[in-house]
Amino acid sequence: MSGIEVITFGCRLNTYESEVMRAEAEKAGLNNAVLVNTCAVTAEAVRQARQAIRRARRDNPHARIIVTGCAAQTEKETFAEMAEVDAVLGNEEKLASASYRSLPDFGVSAEEKLRVNDIMSVRATAPQMVKHIDGHVRAFIQVQNGCDHRCTFCVIPYGRGNSRSVPMGAVVDQARRLVESGYREIVLTGVDATSYGADLPGTPTLGLLAKSLLKQVPEILRLRLSSIDSIEADRHLLDLVAGEPRFMPHLHLSLQHGDDLILKRMKRRHSSADARAFCAELRALRPEISFGADMIAGFPTETEPMFENSLALAEDCGIAHLHVFPYSPRPGTPAARMPQLDRALVKQRAARLRAKGAELHAAHLDRMIGSSQTVLVEMNGLAHTENFTLVDAAGLEPRSLVAVEIAGHNGKHLTIERKQMAAA
Repeated sequence: MSGIEVITFGCRLNTYESEVMRAEAEKAGLNNAVLVNTCAVTAEAVRQARQAIRRARRDNPHARIIVTGCAAQTEKETFAEMAEVDAVLGNEEKLASASYRSLPDFGVSAEEKLRVNDIMSVRATAPQMVKHIDGHVRAFIQVQNGCDHRCTFCVIPYGRGNSRSVPMGAVVDQARRLVESGYREIVLTGVDATSYGADLPGTPTLGLLAKSLLKQVPEILRLRLSSIDSIEADRHLLDLVAGEPRFMPHLHLSLQHGDDLILKRMKRRHSSADARAFCAELRALRPEISFGADMIAGFPTETEPMFENSLALAEDCGIAHLHVFPYSPRPGTPAARMPQLDRALVKQRAARLRAKGAELHAAHLDRMIGSSQTVLVEMNGLAHTENFTLVDAAGLEPRSLVAVEIAGHNGKHLTIERKQMAAA
């Protein structure tokens, strides 16, 4: 091979950072290389990364394989000991061109492969400027990194470090740059995005940042948030939901569970009542809003009634886009030392929660039949409505905004009345 191939796992923040990595590696003159940007959120994510590395070596026997990302930060020895890997970079090192200029030679020892520093020593997040996000019609902007919370199941703070925010001016500059490149929609991303601004002068909030962006860059047609922690949502954010048509009516919530005792054992900061109240309040402000959510099945000590509380919460909040994770013990986390459930039971409950998610998604699709929507057409023949529902858009021009009438659905995404299409 020639050039640089990037393989990305995990969150939208990783997708954004992969573009930064590519640019920095090219700036350093790196060639004939595969960069693997890993995720550590579950053991399965780590397994998939290892599998991808072995496949990359088979497909590119003479390329350099460089592994980075959260799993490389938290399990650096795991990857350094792989014969297929030439270098391991930490989450901070992967964003600097100097890291790609000082790579070890082929055939070095595991220790010589390592370029992973203490992520907890990082105190700031430098703004990263990119002009495009490869393969995406929506552009991502990193506004925050790291997390100050210590949920008992989560290893991500040890891969990302403590919370740190990108200054508002740098976010505005990056938004202008992406709009000038032709992006119609911008997504603000972070590890714990709703903690944005606590470390900046004047302690601005995520909602205030979003308001400022829409005011200072009026060319932004659609602004969206990635995952948020509802307990940290501020008044500015609620104002946007209620009164700003360019702020998209969809929020992905970090709910995790529906039982209050399990939430305490997870060290979450909200109750199930808080989640229900938040969803009800936002629906009252903007009836067309839809919610996604992350939920974990089979957390240690979870009983059947506790699990059923998760089913009930998903139902009561009307979660249209449910992401289900079977609990996976992560090394070094408190939850890994709690009494574990049988793996077969964990998988069974995850399947039941996914079935509930599919039921709720179908009900959401039913409610949208007969409505008029403006969709942003993706590169894969699908499109997203403003409330992030997938639409069959085969034949429509990628990157375009199109007004459509919803005619039905196929159980997974909406279908449109082809005679009623018009450029938005």
